[in-house]
Amino acid sequence: MSVPTPRSPAAAPAPTSAAHRTLWRWHFYAGLFVMPFLIVLAITGTIYCFQPQIEPLLYPGLLRVTPQGEPLSPQTLLERARAAAPAGAVATTYTMRNDPRASAEFIFRLPSGNSESLYLDPYSGAVLGSLSVEDRFMKQVRLLHRALLVGKPGELLMELAGCWTLVMIATGLAMWWPRLRESGVRAFAMRPASGRRGRWKEIHLMLGASLAIGALAFVLSGLPWTAFWGKQFKAITTAANLGRPGDAGAGHTHAPVREGNHAAHGDHRRHGGTMESLPLSEVPWATGLTAVPVGTSASAGHAPIGLDRVVAIAGSRGAGAGCQVALPGTPDAVYSVSCFPSDPKAERTLHIDPHSGNIVRDIRYDDYGPVAKAVSYGTSLHMGRYFGLANQIACAAISLGLMALAITGFVMWIKRKPANALGAPSRPSSPPPMRAWIAGLAVLGAIFPLMGVTMLLVWLIDRLVDRAAGVPSRPVRQ
Repeated sequence: MSVPTPRSPAAAPAPTSAAHRTLWRWHFYAGLFVMPFLIVLAITGTIYCFQPQIEPLLYPGLLRVTPQGEPLSPQTLLERARAAAPAGAVATTYTMRNDPRASAEFIFRLPSGNSESLYLDPYSGAVLGSLSVEDRFMKQVRLLHRALLVGKPGELLMELAGCWTLVMIATGLAMWWPRLRESGVRAFAMRPASGRRGRWKEIHLMLGASLAIGALAFVLSGLPWTAFWGKQFKAITTAANLGRPGDAGAGHTHAPVREGNHAAHGDHRRHGGTMESLPLSEVPWATGLTAVPVGTSASAGHAPIGLDRVVAIAGSRGAGAGCQVALPGTPDAVYSVSCFPSDPKAERTLHIDPHSGNIVRDIRYDDYGPVAKAVSYGTSLHMGRYFGLANQIACAAISLGLMALAITGFVMWIKRKPANALGAPSRPSSPPPMRAWIAGLAVLGAIFPLMGVTMLLVWLIDRLVDRAAGVPSRPVRQ
């Protein structure tokens, strides 16, 4: 009877494959970079997703009223707001409402350059109070989500984090793929684990596999709004006739105009900036860079039509609750109505002449290019608005799941890394060709230039550091 040879306590585990270790190394670098940003994005995104429920709780005395008969007209409320506004303040925006419990909101630009929302009881006209637009809680949450409250550098960092999340997801799925081929749907379940990191690893794998599709949708639907790549993407899709409608300032319209021949009343080769330059809190992605046309002047013999008629005209064209009206700031400026509702098909942008009442331009969802239509749906889903509370809960679950993914990755790293060392997975002694992966990363780097540059820098620094330290390749325990 043969006696089995006892295993030496010093025996090392089977080495991880070279391809797996290469993927793990890139997964490590991507995860280490995006980890803090994912936590910020998850918390702020979840809060912002529930804005409709949170804001009335924060400002009940300003946003909610008790219905008392018939509401006053928008023009009457505007005059009351102007009378109550600080000296030198200029009314810039009105928000259309149809909820009988909602207050009336007007935004004023103050002499200091800041903006302030003034709230009135739509039934009595009484002033309920005011809020600083810049200091409003949800405004700060949004700025933290998009730019870490530090402006352009923060916007670029968040954009980079989004791009590197794509690398993290792709490499994570590639390492998990053999398990899926081996076990099928059981690959989504946690396996029995041992050791200091085994349980954490199983939680991490389960979360990553379950959230991958949702995370990809989150990243891809958010990137069109980014400061660098998003603007380039808009320009490319516009040039290819796939994105936003052509500018009114170019001398044409994309939608039929049914209220008179507006072209005879103004020189529409001139324009008053873009929609993004107007004092509007939300503008559809497709129309953000469209030019704002000019209207007729008072010398044409028309008296100003007033806000009441503007709201009536906008309502007749399908603009309703939640739409914002940018008030004319100069004699030849138009009323611009911007609708950014939950259903992308209801997005609407109207420019109304303040003297003749003619619709200078009417942009509908049907006027968008195919890319802009897709971005509109992606944005509505990303913000948790498209299918109500269920959409909000789904977005919150994905966001908080991503935060848990970042936390479990951090715990795994802390438990594995040596003291006074980064603890990056070692590079294989004979790196595999992995031509498909190199080609894929090259394509990603070309599509997202910021990520391409940083990937190249990480690759160079990684090789230089290891070469300088003389780090040998060795098996790494996962």
